[in-house]
Amino acid sequence: MTIVENRKASHEYFIEERYEAGIVLEGWEVKAIRAGRAQLKEAYVMVSNEEIFLIGAHISPAASTHVQADPVRTRKLLLHAEEIRRLIGRVDRAGYTLVPIDLHYVRGRVKINIGLAKGKKQYDKRAAEKEKDWKREQQRLLRSR
Repeated sequence: MTIVENRKASHEYFIEERYEAGIVLEGWEVKAIRAGRAQLKEAYVMVSNEEIFLIGAHISPAASTHVQADPVRTRKLLLHAEEIRRLIGRVDRAGYTLVPIDLHYVRGRVKINIGLAKGKKQYDKRAAEKEKDWKREQQRLLRSR
């Protein structure tokens, strides 16, 4: 079940591969995510020291007085070592980037889908928008018959 989706990711990038990763979260963050207080709009994924981090994801804390919450703290992502090595190689050599796609639950645990992506040019974005409009128009024409 999807909690939050980064809709900007598919508009800005060609997503070639998807990976599911765990996230290192604190208790208040899990509680806030379950309450729907998470955003991936400005978030990005970065590789550092053979580890992968989610930066800029905003999780607003629920009303809590005993925890000093940092809503945009850097969170570590959990992947298999082989997946991390493969991602590091692709990001370093081939000009790819890692983008968060969505937060979701798997058996009660919060997971994140990250995509290995290449940036779209402006004309690619326009072509994708035109294609989407054409598909919508086709559906409308088929329904009206």
